[in-house]
Amino acid sequence: MSPDRAVLRRALDRGEREGGSVEFKERLTENLHLSEGRLESLAAQLRHRVLSGDGEATYVVGVTDDGGLAGISPAEFSESMDVLSLLAEEAGAHIEDVKTWGVDGVSDDGSTDTDGIVGVATVSEGSVLADDDHIVVGTAGHVDHGKSTLVGSLVTGDADDGEGGTRGFLDVQPHEVERGLSADLSYGVYGFDDDGEPIRMDNPHRKDDRARVVEESDRLVSFVDTVGHEPWLRTTIRGLVGQKLDYGLLTVAADDGVTETTREHLGILLATDPPTIVAITKTDLVDGERVAEVERSVEQALREVDKTPLRVERHGVDTAIDEISETVVPVVTTSAVTKEGLDALDDMFEALPKTAGEVGDFRMYVDRTYNVQGVGAVASGTIKSGAVEAGDELLLGPMQDGSFREVEVRSIEMHYHRVDEAKAGRIVGIALKGVREADIERGMVLLPSDADPSPVQEFEAEVMVLNHPTRIGDGYEPVVHLETVSEAAAFYPEGGQLLPGDAGKTRVRFKFRSYLVEEGQKFVFREGSSKGVGTVTDIDPTE
Repeated sequence: MSPDRAVLRRALDRGEREGGSVEFKERLTENLHLSEGRLESLAAQLRHRVLSGDGEATYVVGVTDDGGLAGISPAEFSESMDVLSLLAEEAGAHIEDVKTWGVDGVSDDGSTDTDGIVGVATVSEGSVLADDDHIVVGTAGHVDHGKSTLVGSLVTGDADDGEGGTRGFLDVQPHEVERGLSADLSYGVYGFDDDGEPIRMDNPHRKDDRARVVEESDRLVSFVDTVGHEPWLRTTIRGLVGQKLDYGLLTVAADDGVTETTREHLGILLATDPPTIVAITKTDLVDGERVAEVERSVEQALREVDKTPLRVERHGVDTAIDEISETVVPVVTTSAVTKEGLDALDDMFEALPKTAGEVGDFRMYVDRTYNVQGVGAVASGTIKSGAVEAGDELLLGPMQDGSFREVEVRSIEMHYHRVDEAKAGRIVGIALKGVREADIERGMVLLPSDADPSPVQEFEAEVMVLNHPTRIGDGYEPVVHLETVSEAAAFYPEGGQLLPGDAGKTRVRFKFRSYLVEEGQKFVFREGSSKGVGTVTDIDPTE
């Protein structure tokens, strides 16, 4: 028996033994199970199951009443999960986790159907933490300056082995683990209980361990861990520009110091405006004199961009929490090996207020897409404003022709923890009904169904050239990173040119298609060694 089938068999055996907290259903339908009177009855039954299971119930869907494997179609399974989510909400509970298996089902004509699905849903009582108690932190810094290792030690509480062992909790691709370099965005999470004590991950590679942290925490910290190697600068920009960050965490290795990449990543953070902390890492590798030297170079780099450094070791954590802002940058010395400075970071992340999250209608730019068996197309990203609930009708686009498509929210997950609602600042995956995963692209946006979006291919902006070998003239074509959009665009500067260090106005025209762009949005542009930042100042909707 395969490991997956063994897990399913254990769930079925548990149902036969425990009965009270386990419910077997072949399928759940909106017409039958949400009808008048039936919804209240089934919600009461679900509540009884949860109480019988000490706060947790298991629903096995796609089986007969006696636990036999029936298998239902993906569409039927998705509808069943939609109905179960509404029943759980009515009962003051939520779906915490769903696992699915493919089995041989039977079609309406009696033939064998190999696309049948059996799923096990875990339903838990209570709701998730308030949105004000969830902050998102984006990391940045030069390659091998210890970003992933530091975050790995924070989320687990484990000291590093001196070889970057805790980095492995975040690297998501086999070649990353082999080379010791991150090549894509990765995510970590830990939290704090009501007394301010950390709740960390025991095994960050397990989805249910991340879900446990979300469930148990009264305060949650999510890390968007970016990439320090120059060839993947585009991915770093995507992580810092495309997410709705509450804070930035810039790492500088004590054995290397401030580099050109350090300055570039600092510039990108400045373009996105989150209050930022600088962590001087790897202090176990050098003596105190070298640490002091790097501290001075960090302070100089901050002052060059009109920021005021604040040494946490000298002024204290409470002062850093009170003073951190878009202009004041706390600097803390750390070592993932000795765990120096990790307590200070814990204290700061436990107390720092949420800064991101706009009021207004729901808006989320798509960063990644997935296709999940039994669920369908999933779009993930950070909610920019407003809130979204399971069952909401939304618009998705723009498509290649500039149009928007009507879709419906099947379900919402955050760090593998299923939630019924999510608000601005949350990193979520939204399962969508009415669209194929192949039709969803990074850079698209989800909006309320009554919105009237006007995508544009051209806009005006105020830009600053951070680095360029000569001059920027008409027709210059960098890649523009705006929200989760990464698209080639042509620049047409006012006055015909922009020189390195110049700030000025320019028209920006996407080369291939239109996107939803709004005044005030920040962006980064790059082409080879040329880099700059900008702000959208005027929109010209496509006619």
